Amino acid sequence: MTTARYDVVAIGNAIVDIIGRCDEQFLVTHGATKGAMTLVDADRVASLYASMGPAVETSGGSAANTIAGLASFGGNAAFIGKVADDEFGKIFRHDINAIGVKFDSPAIAGGDPTGRCLILVTPDGERTMNTYLGISTDLDSTQVDPAIIRDSAIVYLEGYLFDKPAAKAAFREAVTIANAAGRQVALTLSDGFCVGRHRAEFLDLIRSGIAILFANETEIMSLYETSSFEEAAQRAAADTKLAALTRSEKGSVILSDGQSISVPVAPVAKVVDSTGAGDLYAAGFLFGVSRGFDLEKSGRLASLAAAEIISHVGARPATSLADLAKKAGLLT
Repeated sequence: MTTARYDVVAIGNAIVDIIGRCDEQFLVTHGATKGAMTLVDADRVASLYASMGPAVETSGGSAANTIAGLASFGGNAAFIGKVADDEFGKIFRHDINAIGVKFDSPAIAGGDPTGRCLILVTPDGERTMNTYLGISTDLDSTQVDPAIIRDSAIVYLEGYLFDKPAAKAAFREAVTIANAAGRQVALTLSDGFCVGRHRAEFLDLIRSGIAILFANETEIMSLYETSSFEEAAQRAAADTKLAALTRSEKGSVILSDGQSISVPVAPVAKVVDSTGAGDLYAAGFLFGVSRGFDLEKSGRLASLAAAEIISHVGARPATSLADLAKKAGLLT
């Protein structure tokens, strides 16, 4: 097996995050449910965007956040997603390339617009999200570049994208290419609702080609339809080579080859915004595994990244994760 050019390539929704501040009355005026994430159509997102004040626009989406975190650790990263040939597609491409992530999926003309998430932050720090997925959910096998898959030590799949038949086929093709090339494939279950919609297909995918599984406590218990975390963890350990299961303030449990490693949370002075904690946990863990670190150290890198992200508003690191890891004695 040849040396990989990339530590990780992620396949996921390509969404532009548009973060702006507003007062409580703005939410009332526009009928936005405070603190919720609401899926909206193109007209609704355009209307809200036109009414917003100044905002920061960055490349976003769950797997894109993970890959940005991996780059912040100093990892070599690539991303596969679908954007339109429009203003927001250009913003997504420029931003993710600027942080050192290879993204060269071609822009598509004539279809739905690029996905975006309007994140309205009220004075109390609460985030209200209105998400238009746009063209991102139309990802299909034509976006899956076999050369990049073969050239990545780990292929990371975002469960949120696993809805449309074409995207499912793209996932399975990526798994086939990666496994044939001797690469590892990782899957995040993303959300309990995703699990509820795709339980049987997720289990089939996990058992047939997934080497690394990410899930939180709720997701893994839903996957195995049990109210016992211990039972769900045991079944996950039987179905995949490596599982990293997060439990909020209880830390995480890493399961592999009969081992069960408990990793505590990294300390944080104040939890400001938990959005992206799971994405950044995956970033730290994947970075560690791709660099050949042991599972405990990889778990500690994951906890460190999650702690950094919940200490401020936004799902991208505000501080170099490589610098934080060096201060913690986890990197030299």
